[in-house]
Amino acid sequence: MVLPDASGDVLSEMDVDAFRRLFPLRFFETHLVKSTRPDGRSLAEARETSSALGAVASADGSALVKIGSTRMLAAIKMEVMTPSKESPDEGCIAIDFHMPPICSPTVRPGRPAEAAPVVSKQLSDTISRTYIVWMLMVLFLMLLCCQQLLPFLTIPVVSMNDDGKVVVLSGDHGGKEPVNKGKRKLTLSSIPFSLTCLLHKNYILADPTAEEESVMETLVTVVLDSSGQLVSLYKPGGPVLAYTSAIQDCVALTRQRARELQTILDEVTSGMEVD
Repeated sequence: MVLPDASGDVLSEMDVDAFRRLFPLRFFETHLVKSTRPDGRSLAEARETSSALGAVASADGSALVKIGSTRMLAAIKMEVMTPSKESPDEGCIAIDFHMPPICSPTVRPGRPAEAAPVVSKQLSDTISRTYIVWMLMVLFLMLLCCQQLLPFLTIPVVSMNDDGKVVVLSGDHGGKEPVNKGKRKLTLSSIPFSLTCLLHKNYILADPTAEEESVMETLVTVVLDSSGQLVSLYKPGGPVLAYTSAIQDCVALTRQRARELQTILDEVTSGMEVD
C-alpha cells in the first residue's frame, strides 16, 4: 500500500490504529501539521491536572496527583538527623522514587526502572535549589506533589532522651523538656514549577505523553521558581539544539503552565490552615 505524504489524508487510507502502530511518527506528524495532537490537545496545551492532599494517613504529608492518565503518589516523612561536620546548620532531603512494573510495560518485574535514578537525581537537584529543608524523606515524589505538601509541613517539637538522642515529642511532651519552643512552619525560599516540552522539527509540544516521547526524542524540561526565574534546564540526550529560540519558547510555555499550576495549588489548599 502506498501512503500519502504526512500532510495528506492518510487516516482515510487505512485503519487508524494500524497506521498508528505501523507508522507512529507519520501518524503524529499528520496531527502536527494541523496544530493538534491525537488526544485533542493543542501543541502548547498541557494535560488536565488534579490533585488531593492527605492520601497517606501515616505520613507527615502526602498528595495524590493526576496528570492526564498518569497518577503519582507522594509521601513525606520528617525525621531527626545528626548534621554533618561540614554543614552543621543544614538539613537534608532524601528522595526515593519508585516505578513498579504495573506503571508501565517498559518496566520489567524484579528490576528497577532505568529512569528511576535519573528522575531521583533530577528532582533532588531541583528541590535542593529551591527549598530550605530540615530533614525530609520523600517517597514516590512528583514535583507538583511536593509543591502542595511542603507549605503545610511543620517542624515538630523535639527533646533529648536519656541516651542523649534527639526524639520527636507529641501530645503533652510526656513531661520532657523540649529543645525547641514549639512547632514551626517549614521555611520555603521558593516554589518550583516545571514543564517538559518535546521538540520535533519546527514544532514544540508541551507536556508530552509517553507515546509522544517514544516517537520524538528531543525533550527539554524547564524549571522556574515562583518569581519566574530559571532554576534548571534539563535535556536528556537527543540532538544538540542549534537555536536558543526553541528554549525561549519552552520557558514561555513553562511560565504559562506555572500560572495554571498555581491556580490548582490555590484551589486545593484554600481553606486549609498552616500550623
